[in-house]
Amino acid sequence: MDRRTFLFAGGSLAASIPLSGSWMARAQGEPIRIGLMAPLTGVVASGGREMVDGFQMYFAEKGGLIAGRPVEIIVEDDGANPDIALQKARRLVEQAKVHLLFGNLLANTGLAVANYVESTGTPYFIPIIAADDLTQRHRISNVIRVAGYSASHFPRPLADWALAQGWRKAATISQDYTFGHEQCGGFSQVFRAGGGEVIGQFWHPLNTSDFSSYLGQLAGLGVDVIFAMETGADATRFMQQYRDFGLKGNIPLIGAMNMTDQSVIRTMGDEVEGIVSAAHFAEGSTVPATQEFVARYEAAYKNLPSLYGFAMYSGAMWIDEALKSIDGDISDTGAFLAAVSKTELTGSPLGTAVKLDDYGNPIYDVVIRSLRKRPDGRFWNEPIAEYPAVSQFWTYDPEEYLRQPAFSRDYQG
Repeated sequence: MDRRTFLFAGGSLAASIPLSGSWMARAQGEPIRIGLMAPLTGVVASGGREMVDGFQMYFAEKGGLIAGRPVEIIVEDDGANPDIALQKARRLVEQAKVHLLFGNLLANTGLAVANYVESTGTPYFIPIIAADDLTQRHRISNVIRVAGYSASHFPRPLADWALAQGWRKAATISQDYTFGHEQCGGFSQVFRAGGGEVIGQFWHPLNTSDFSSYLGQLAGLGVDVIFAMETGADATRFMQQYRDFGLKGNIPLIGAMNMTDQSVIRTMGDEVEGIVSAAHFAEGSTVPATQEFVARYEAAYKNLPSLYGFAMYSGAMWIDEALKSIDGDISDTGAFLAAVSKTELTGSPLGTAVKLDDYGNPIYDVVIRSLRKRPDGRFWNEPIAEYPAVSQFWTYDPEEYLRQPAFSRDYQG
């Protein structure tokens, strides 16, 4: 499927039906055209569908308007492939004449699109793409991470929390690609700086089916805690095999928020209970704004919201608020980007104000979350600690920090 259409019925969400065109709100005036890219086919298609769901939900609630103007949203499937993503971005900008681009999920697709829009000047908003350097060493002024985060951002407070538990020896395990290198780098750097020791680091290919050799090595290290960065099916298999190998209950398991996201844990059971992660969003929060969003999302889609749905919903809200501040006038790209950068989002599902730093990355109150069982038997992430106003640079001076190398297998802080 190449494109999807957003339809509304009586002001509420209706089914998303594939058609060979775009969706436009039935309203007067020139529409604001948004090119939305997501992987609707391929290995991460489930996350891509939730990206579209979250984006769709926001505009359903707003009657198909953005800053009071009709919105036309053209959805393209990037196939989780950077070459396809680049092709679709070119089509959206050069043929559909969109005012802005939104989305993508995998870093390689986002980087391909970012390199393209650097030459066109098209505003490109990335609530999911987390590659550190897009808001650090290789920042592009028209690429802004509204409602997103850098990969090394949230593992930093998690490392500090781990140290506060008295843990001094840690090991990490991760999928072997940039996102994993950066998440483990953020954790390891802070853990070491706080007096901890990272005994061993293990990297495995994407789509690993058997973790027994890694788990055997982890079990023999004598560590106090294990930090894992797993996504998708790897996350499911790793947590199941961690229990089956006898490590659950013996060595605490903490991890990247992607590992404990609803997109992973919905079909899982007691093997996930008690696993701790750090994030800006926790669907089990008692914050009224979060509870209201979770209830609306669950009513619309019969599922608890994932990171993907939440981020795209909040990203749409961010752009809407920025456009309202300039009376919906998107004709001046520079003024529009400046408005986005200055916008402080106060009404998001987080219930707290969020603003961008000078590099285009949000500053968040970060929560440490534990997977706990609801009365209905489902698991969700409940906050157990909070770190206010966490920057992507943690406590480091940005200029000094950016002089260090980017995280990789060879450089972990």
